[in-house]
Amino acid sequence: QVQLVESGGGLVQAGGSLRLSCAFSGQSFPSYIISWFRQAPGNEREFVGGVSWTGQSVWLADSAKGRFTISRDNAMNTVSLQMNSLKPEDSAIYYCAADLNPRQRAQSRDYAYWGQGTQVTVSS
Repeated sequence: QVQLVESGGGLVQAGGSLRLSCAFSGQSFPSYIISWFRQAPGNEREFVGGVSWTGQSVWLADSAKGRFTISRDNAMNTVSLQMNSLKPEDSAIYYCAADLNPRQRAQSRDYAYWGQGTQVTVSS
C-alpha cells in the first residue's frame, strides 16, 4: 500500500521561499513517477511539476518555471519541491501524487495515489 505524506507548508511573504517534502511509504519508490499539484479555493487542481523515476528528468508547469525546482532522493523515499520567489497566487493546498506510469503526467486523474496536502499561503 502506497502512502504519501506532504510537509513543509506554511505562511510566507511574497518573494519568500518554502520547501515542501513528500514522504513515500510502500514498495518500490523508484518505480513511481512523483508529481506535485495544487488547488486553491474555487479552482480545479492544477499541475505544478513532476520528476522521473531516476530524478534525472523534471517537468514544470509554465507558472513554476524559473522559480520552482523538484528533486527526489530514492534512498530516502522523498521528493522535494523548492519554491522560490513566491507570489500570492501560489497560495493553495499542495499535493504530491504517485503513479507507476501516468498516461498524461500533468493530469491529476492519471495518478493513483495522493497525499493529504499541505497548505501554502503567500501574503502580499
